[in-house]
Amino acid sequence: MAPRSGQPEPRGPLLPGLLLVAAALSQPAAPCPFQCYCFGSPQLLLRCASGAELRQPPRDVPPDARNLTIVGANLTVLRAAAFAGEDADGEEGAAGGVRLPFLTALRLTHNNIEVVEDGAFDGLPSLAALDLSHNPLRALGAGAFRGLRALSSLQLNHALVRGGPALLAALNAALAPLDELRLLGLAGNALSRLPPAALLRPRLEQLDARLNALAGLGPDDLRALERDGGLPAPRLLLADNPLRCGCAARPLLAWLRNATERVPDARRLRCASPRQLQDRPFLDLDEARLRCADRDAEDIELAGPELEASYVFFGLVLALIGLIFLMVLYLNRRGIQRWMRNLREACRDQMEGYHYRYEQDADPRRVPAPAAPAGSRATSPSSGL
Repeated sequence: MAPRSGQPEPRGPLLPGLLLVAAALSQPAAPCPFQCYCFGSPQLLLRCASGAELRQPPRDVPPDARNLTIVGANLTVLRAAAFAGEDADGEEGAAGGVRLPFLTALRLTHNNIEVVEDGAFDGLPSLAALDLSHNPLRALGAGAFRGLRALSSLQLNHALVRGGPALLAALNAALAPLDELRLLGLAGNALSRLPPAALLRPRLEQLDARLNALAGLGPDDLRALERDGGLPAPRLLLADNPLRCGCAARPLLAWLRNATERVPDARRLRCASPRQLQDRPFLDLDEARLRCADRDAEDIELAGPELEASYVFFGLVLALIGLIFLMVLYLNRRGIQRWMRNLREACRDQMEGYHYRYEQDADPRRVPAPAAPAGSRATSPSSGL
């Protein structure tokens, strides 16, 4: 039968296409791992929030998973090849220990992770985003991120507070091989300085350093933020840091005024010291006010705790001296009582003497007769006058 006029002719049989779609949909999907939730399908998003009983990453994650989130577990230690090795059937993973070749995003926040060993993320060649925020990290292997050649986002917010200088040095070594890193989060870690390797990543686009203990950035840090070869310079987030507005802050102030767009929160920067500039907007300051003489005042302010400690020590010494004096008085209490008794008797004798003299002077019988005038002469009866 010829097709009616005005109706397009069928371009081809639809049956083979429908059969292919039906075959694809009929393939059984990989099961969702135990103690995890799968959204859409296991290939799209897995979320495992199992509480304290989960002490290591689940081994039955489907090999074609793209996103994996583990929150609220008690992993504590991420050992080497924690996401590689044997699969759920006990067989070696494909591609030489690569068990999750398509995993691109891994979120491990709030898992009480304290140690990340060397090679902890081996077997994740496609990993592009890693989030270890809100974990009390104490030790980080220098090769913790080895093999993550595609990693472009690393979040370590509120995770480095307890590690101290040793953890900062280990982080500097661990960041060195991440040449594709574009986003780095180091907020809320009480850092007094930024790791040099973080500033030197060639493709870095943004570094979040808010809520730290940065007193400023030195000339070496500012030079490390510059890029050659046409690469874009990274953005830097610096809000909520206790800036020290002395003469050492002049290079940072000049750099900010020439590249304000590179620090989106530049208007939120405030001075923490010296006292006369406290809480003043950093960008509103004149370089003439950033005097090196202010360093003396800063030293006095910084010496406040030491001076207070010296006062406490002086008070303790005085208390010890007073205690020794009281002990001496107690041991010599009988001698002191004898001395007080003798003093009281001497005072009483003295007062009795004064009282006796007063009584003698007040007796009217002891008042002398008045003397006769010099011009008068007494007459006797025998004078005849």
